[in-house]
Amino acid sequence: MPALVIPSPGSPARPHDTEVRTGLTWKDAPYPVVVLDAKGTVVDLNPPARLVLTGHHDGDGPRDVVPSWLADAHRRLTDEADITPAAPPAAGEIGDRFFEARPGPLADGDVVWWLVDRTGHRRAETSLRSAREQAEIRAMVSSTLLASLNVPRCAEVAAQLAAEHLADAALIALPPVGRRHSVTHALRGGPAEHTSRQFDARDVPGLDEALQGFPPVPARWIDPGALPEWVVPEGFGGPVGSVIVTPLPGHGVSAGALILLRVGTERAFTPDEEAFARLFAARAGTALSAARLYSEQSAITTTLMRELLPPVLENLHGVDYAGRYRAASDHERIGGDFYDVHPGTDASQETFVVLGDVAGKGLDAAVLTGKIRNTLHALLPLASDHQQVLTLLNGALLTSHHTRFATMVLASVGREGRRVRLRLTSAGHMPPLIVRADGRVEEAATHGTLVGALPSVTVRTAEEVLAPGETCLLYTDGITEARGGPLGNELFGERRLRQALVECAGLPGEAVVERVQMLATQWLGGGGHDDMAVLAVSAPRTAPPTGAGETPGRAM
Repeated sequence: MPALVIPSPGSPARPHDTEVRTGLTWKDAPYPVVVLDAKGTVVDLNPPARLVLTGHHDGDGPRDVVPSWLADAHRRLTDEADITPAAPPAAGEIGDRFFEARPGPLADGDVVWWLVDRTGHRRAETSLRSAREQAEIRAMVSSTLLASLNVPRCAEVAAQLAAEHLADAALIALPPVGRRHSVTHALRGGPAEHTSRQFDARDVPGLDEALQGFPPVPARWIDPGALPEWVVPEGFGGPVGSVIVTPLPGHGVSAGALILLRVGTERAFTPDEEAFARLFAARAGTALSAARLYSEQSAITTTLMRELLPPVLENLHGVDYAGRYRAASDHERIGGDFYDVHPGTDASQETFVVLGDVAGKGLDAAVLTGKIRNTLHALLPLASDHQQVLTLLNGALLTSHHTRFATMVLASVGREGRRVRLRLTSAGHMPPLIVRADGRVEEAATHGTLVGALPSVTVRTAEEVLAPGETCLLYTDGITEARGGPLGNELFGERRLRQALVECAGLPGEAVVERVQMLATQWLGGGGHDDMAVLAVSAPRTAPPTGAGETPGRAM
C-alpha cells in the first residue's frame, strides 16, 4: 500500500480538487478532518487534524502519520466501494487520545474522515466498567467471606480472593496470640496455606501500624526490597515490584493486616487499586471480626453449656444409672428439666440422685436449673437429710430474683449385697415408679410441696428395695403430658406409662429409659411438647466384680 503522507503546506493542490472543495466547510470544522484519496494517500487535512497527526513527529518530508487503524479502515471502505456517511465508524488511539473516525465521500473517489475525540467518553466507560466489576467483586467477596464463621477458613478465603482479584499473591496476618501470629498466604490460582510465625512486625514497612489499626502507608513509600523473606510465599513468580500493606478493620479493634504483592515494576499498584484494596480489606476485616466474635461466643456457650447439660450416667458402686433428656424445642439442648447423680466417696456412702422440673422452658428455665443444680451440689454434705436439703434450697429460691418454682425427686441410693436400697422424697413431683421383676409396677409412697413457692417445704420420704433386675423410674411431666395420639389432642398419661413399664419387666435400666422416651415421642408425632427427662436406677441382674464401680467423683 502506498505510504500515507501529508502534503506540505506550500504544495499546490490539484485544480479540479480545489474547485470542488472551495465551497466546502470541512476545513473550518472544530474536529480534525483528513482527506484520503482512493489509494490511501493524504491529500488534505484541516488545522486541527494537522495538529493531532503531526504533534508526535519531528523532521521534514513525508511522514507516516495516519495511524494504522485508520489506514486499515480506509482500505476496507474503498474495497467495498460503498462510501456513505452511514458506514460504520472506525476507532483507535492517536498518541494518548482515543478517536472515532466517520467517513464521507468527496469528488474523484476521495474520502473525508471526520475524527471525533472520544477520550473522555472512553475513560468514563472504562471507569464505569471498572466500578461495576469492583462492585461485583465486593458483593461476591462479602457473600463469600460472611458464609464462613470459622476464623481460619475466613482468612483462607480472604487470601485466595485477594490473590485472585487484587494481586499476584496475598498474605493475611492476624493479631498475635501470645508471641505468635497466625499467617495465611495464597498465590493467584493456588490454595491458601496457614502457618504460625513469631516475627517483629516492624520489619515490614507499615505492618506494625496496620496490625494496630492505623491508616495504611501508601504503596509508593514501601520498598519491596526491604521485605523479609517470610512475607514472600514460596513459588512467587519473580522479584516483588509493588507492595500494599493495609489494615483489616474490625469491630473497634484491628482484625489483622493484608499484604498484597505484585511481580515486577510494570504493574505497580495505582491509587485506584490501593483504594479498592482498602475497600476489600474493610469487608475482609468485618468478616474476620464476625468469625472471631462467633468463635468466642461459641467457646463461652460451650463452657456454660457443659455445666447445664445433663450428665452421662453409668454404673456406680454396683448400681446401674441411665437417663435421657429431650428439650421442648428441637433446636435447643437445654431447658427446665434436669437430673444429676452425685456418687459417694466409696461404696459405703450413698449416691445422691435428683431429678427436677423448673416451671417454664427454654433458656430462662435453664438458667434457674443451673442455679438449682449448683446449690444442690453445695449442699451435698447434707444430702442424707432430704428435708434439710429441700428447706435450704427453698430458702435460696425464695430470696432470689427468680419468680419460678420447681418440683423434684431426691433419692439416696446404696447397695446391700445384690439388692439396692433407696430413700425417695418427692417435693411436688410425681412419685417414682418401681418396675418389679415379675412385671408389677408400684408407686413409691412419697409426696411433698413445691420448692420455691411456699415459706416452707413439707415432704414424706419413702424407702424402697430393688431386687436384681428391678428398676426405679424417675420422670418429669413431659412424659405423661405428651399430647398426641390418633387425634393429636390426647395425653400420653400415667396409665400408658405404667403399661409400657409392665412390658419392660426384667430389662436393664438403659433399655427401660429408651423404651419410655421412644413411646412418648411416637405418641407426640410432630406436635409440640414440654421438656422430657427420664432417669432409671436399677439393681443389676448379675453381681458386679469385686472393686467395680469404686471410682469416686460425680458422674458426668
